Amino acid sequence: MGSYSSHLSKIEDLQGIIQETGFTKAHICRLYDRFEELDKNNKGTLSREDFQRIGELAVNPLGDRIINAFFPNEKQTLDFRSFIRILACFRPTAKDKTADPNAPEPINSRTNKLRFAFQLYDLDGDGKISREELIQVLRMMLEAQVTDDQLESITDRTIQEADLDGDGAISFEEFRKSLENINLEHKMSIRFLQ
Repeated sequence: MGSYSSHLSKIEDLQGIIQETGFTKAHICRLYDRFEELDKNNKGTLSREDFQRIGELAVNPLGDRIINAFFPNEKQTLDFRSFIRILACFRPTAKDKTADPNAPEPINSRTNKLRFAFQLYDLDGDGKISREELIQVLRMMLEAQVTDDQLESITDRTIQEADLDGDGAISFEEFRKSLENINLEHKMSIRFLQ
């Protein structure tokens, strides 16, 4: 119990973080533990290198893309609040709450989960997934499982199906529409926090 209280006392604006992210005090304490484990030099911030030491990211073909998503706009370090805000995107959504139409969109909304996924494909950050970007990401994900011809075919078919305005690229809205029947709650939620 002492460690729990000690962690919570170190976190600035705890109530604001709870309200913003939807995490409980217990979740925040667990995430603070993880943050401190990653912060090997006790700087109070994390760098890309800190994330590169995470084994699961090191072996993930999209590991570098995931790490980059934590550091938008060429940001070099990440404080605890920024860290937990990004992880809040992966918090499961509450099924029993009635949404207030005047409330701001929660961090863990379907739209924000899709925005996170979209930026993994939009390598140059121009708001579109080009054919070249899609090939590059699919190549990372599929590695040697498909031939170059198969990869080209998958890419062309994906763009043909998703590109509603015919510009040869996939916008966020086209990406969102193409994934409207996918269960993101299952695929983009951290279950260990429940």
